[in-house]
Amino acid sequence: MVNEKTVYYLFLLAGVAAASFSQVLLKKGSMGEYSSFLREYLNPWVIGGYLLLLVCTVLNLCGLRGLSYLSGPVIESFGYIFVLLLGRFFFGERITGRKLAGVGCILAGLLVYYL
Repeated sequence: MVNEKTVYYLFLLAGVAAASFSQVLLKKGSMGEYSSFLREYLNPWVIGGYLLLLVCTVLNLCGLRGLSYLSGPVIESFGYIFVLLLGRFFFGERITGRKLAGVGCILAGLLVYYL
């Protein structure tokens, strides 16, 4: 049996994943060359990215409904890690020592927060 709070944490984590994937879609949309200003913002990548941000908002509202508001920022910080990994996977971006140090600082902050 799944704990009720676990479901709310899963909502928040799904919201973070949706926001991370939306950033990938928005970056993909920004990398193209477009013939007009309107086409630059009304292409499938950008529209999909903004729709995922809407999904993210709904998931975050559902998740925060059953948790304290202090849990939200902690779960949201996992988005930095997701974006780092998604950037490597989709765009071949290098994961440098500086980026790993940043992720390490985020994880250290999470540990300090929960201790």
